[in-house]
Amino acid sequence: QVQLVESGGGLVQAGGSLRLSCVASGRSSSNYAMGWFRQTPGVDREFVASISWTGSMTYYAGSVEGRFTVSRDTSKNTVYLQMNALIPEDTAVYYCAAGVHPSQNRGSYDYWGLGTQVTVSS
Repeated sequence: QVQLVESGGGLVQAGGSLRLSCVASGRSSSNYAMGWFRQTPGVDREFVASISWTGSMTYYAGSVEGRFTVSRDTSKNTVYLQMNALIPEDTAVYYCAAGVHPSQNRGSYDYWGLGTQVTVSS
């Protein structure tokens, strides 16, 4: 079992920045690829970014590429999502997930956190 806890969400004005963190604990938690997804009411959870377990490979949704950066610190079992140039359309609950591959498919992930709310005001 792997437990994931997100933090760092909040309210920010458009153009601002936030950094989300996801701390993993449990069996072999550092050996998983990690993904970030987001969800708004009435919309399916969508892929945002992912990173391989080594940190050498990263992937981004087109809507966030160039603005968001995913990284990980294996010594702290923590994955980060640095979000810059935020726009109101980025408002959502953000979830981190752990899986075997850094897939864009949410079904590929075995463990999920409870999410953290990000609200971007115009």
